[in-house]
Amino acid sequence: YLTATAGMTVAAKRKVAVRATLISAGVLTAFIVVGQIVLNAMGISLSAYEVAGGIVLFLFALQMVFDPGDRAQDADQSRGQDVAVFPVAIPSMAGPATMMAVVVLTDNSRFSIMEQVQTSVELYAVLALTLVMMLAATPIQRLIGDGGVNIVRGVMGVILAALAGRAGGDAIKQLVGPG
Repeated sequence: YLTATAGMTVAAKRKVAVRATLISAGVLTAFIVVGQIVLNAMGISLSAYEVAGGIVLFLFALQMVFDPGDRAQDADQSRGQDVAVFPVAIPSMAGPATMMAVVVLTDNSRFSIMEQVQTSVELYAVLALTLVMMLAATPIQRLIGDGGVNIVRGVMGVILAALAGRAGGDAIKQLVGPG
């Protein structure tokens, strides 16, 4: 979030945070409602979707590690890209793993409607907490400085790459089967 909004005013950052949260809520709600149906209709298994999601997440992580934030943000603005959509809402908040998780945790054949509603409420609570954290990011950035932000971005990129590798590897094991 801080990398994507570098150079923006506090008001613009706040707007990005709110828009990204609303976009993420909309995307994840759509996946709760029709995700399983669409994936099944297209013949895409959850494992195959997880492999693809792992690849996308890994590429995003590499960008965090190797791409200086200012250059990436300048390129996004020159292309007219809305950073609230990419990279803040998708894939940071509503990434492939999150989309898959909401599909799995609201599986019609395993969970009752009440359990699916409970999962949805919990999702919206997590999104609200994420919004609070994004709104608190600017004061934290002032405290740790640009150097601190770059360190955090790099470390988080490496952690995200590891998570992506694990998720993709686990999904490949499920696709290949035991043995």
